[in-house]
Amino acid sequence: MKKTGFDNEKYLKEQTAAILDRVKKFGNKLYLEFGGKLCFDYHAARVLPGYDHNVKIRLLQLLKDKIDIVLCIYAGDIERGRVRGDFGITYDAATLKLIDDLRKWGLDILAVLITRFTNQQAAVIFKNKLERRGVKVYLHYPIEGYPADVDLAVSDKGFGKNEYIVTKNPIVVVTGPGPGSGKLATCLSQLYHEHKRGVNVGYAKFETFPIWNLPLKHPINVAYEAATADIQDFNLVDPFHLNKYNKTAINYNRDVESFPILKLILTKILNKDANLPMYNSPTDMGVNRAGFGIVEDKVVQEAAKQELIRRYFRYNTEYVLGIEKKETVDRVMLLMEELGVKVTDRKVVEVARAAAEEAEAKGKGNEGIYCGAAMELKDDRIITGKNSKLMHAASSLVLNAVKVLANIPDEILLLSPHIINQIGRLKEGILNTESESLDLEETLIALAISATTNHTAEIAMQKLTDLKSCEVHITHIPTPGDEVGLKRLGVNLTCDGKFSSPNLFIT
Repeated sequence: MKKTGFDNEKYLKEQTAAILDRVKKFGNKLYLEFGGKLCFDYHAARVLPGYDHNVKIRLLQLLKDKIDIVLCIYAGDIERGRVRGDFGITYDAATLKLIDDLRKWGLDILAVLITRFTNQQAAVIFKNKLERRGVKVYLHYPIEGYPADVDLAVSDKGFGKNEYIVTKNPIVVVTGPGPGSGKLATCLSQLYHEHKRGVNVGYAKFETFPIWNLPLKHPINVAYEAATADIQDFNLVDPFHLNKYNKTAINYNRDVESFPILKLILTKILNKDANLPMYNSPTDMGVNRAGFGIVEDKVVQEAAKQELIRRYFRYNTEYVLGIEKKETVDRVMLLMEELGVKVTDRKVVEVARAAAEEAEAKGKGNEGIYCGAAMELKDDRIITGKNSKLMHAASSLVLNAVKVLANIPDEILLLSPHIINQIGRLKEGILNTESESLDLEETLIALAISATTNHTAEIAMQKLTDLKSCEVHITHIPTPGDEVGLKRLGVNLTCDGKFSSPNLFIT
């Protein structure tokens, strides 16, 4: 059984107090840059067992009467159709989804801000779409030489030309669908406008990782390095903090590199407000208290090592697909070696590979590629699946897993052979697909249909929710239908970087 290493209630108490204390230090108002994922933070949930992936939403709910929420999105990301890897949707769609999600939790946004706007056609359409649905939209513009040209940035031709967002609450949460959305520049622009109006305001940063009060090479912080290996981020000891306080604190390269210029900008903006506090290090800017929510260090260390392995498999698959660079894969492998971690430390890997070998041995002489899959249930039992003429390995794996969870004997069929044959005929004879074998998405639909007349199938279907967060490994890159099905079930999936078919175009 999975052990808990993180206490959400302790964290919420610490985090709420830290934010409110920072507001007091600045007097009237605090612009709080929210880095990372505001909701559905599955990386944090994986490396901090027990962490509620929506605990930041709970934090905002506790502060509901004191906050305004501003969502930033870079116009260039809208124009290019940039995609969020975790959800597989574009940044503009992710912004719409975030608004909907916040509303479901009783939190509404004040406005959407389109940053570095230069009349990009897709950004104009996005602005129109939001405004016609009653969402307030503001525009910020590129600043030539930003951030290096401090004098221009902190002037009416820099931050001053941006539209001023009218806020009413003491905490303004500034967030976005992903990195590069312009959150920091938005905060600085608002500080400029506020201080021109004679309002004392401050800035702080909220970001879960790296955890500043854990060692540099703690697996949690190493796992964060792996998560950002594709953008070449790395952790380091904050030299400004060490020099000022003689204390070790962990930060990451971009914050450390940008701190001197950021401090110059803040100093110039706050110049006339000598009584306001000034930051001496990037760590000073942060209000993160995640480290204080850790209650079992051994548990989170092991979880972080497992996340390293998952990241390796993800990047390796993306490399095979032509998406990622070889340097990223090598970087994560190096991080694994530093911690003495091997891919086979992930239990389901060798079991899945053994299942594929078993399938190949039984089918020797037949054409085709043999695929194996394995799933570790929450009670530590490991279930396997193999591909066949009837269904993909992911399909057989899921059906085998729900059978085990529902205590259904293996010989009992969950899917009507008539339904399987009909779907196969539709795929091969009418839709002209390469294979009549059922992928997971098709199998789940077939299971739902069978459940209308088969009570056993209905019982099995109810167990699908128990698969969420289970560990799964497949020996080949999942087909689109398998990937969609596994994602919707919420499993933690890894796969070997091999294709399930010799065909270049896979449906």
